[in-house]
Amino acid sequence: MKIYADVSGAVWTVEVSPGQEVREGEVLLVVESMKMEIPITASVNGVIKEIFVAKGEMVEDGQCILEME
Repeated sequence: MKIYADVSGAVWTVEVSPGQEVREGEVLLVVESMKMEIPITASVNGVIKEIFVAKGEMVEDGQCILEME
């Protein structure tokens, strides 16, 4: 399952790493947009397969930011 950014902005923090198990609702990363911190959360339970962004990197609305299994 791929997870997409909800907004455009800068990656503020990455809260997970590849191989980590996460639960539905857990914060995966935080995007800073228009001086607001917007958490991106897991929509299902799973394991982080790959992260496509890093702290400080700019992301666009709808960009794939990570993949879960």
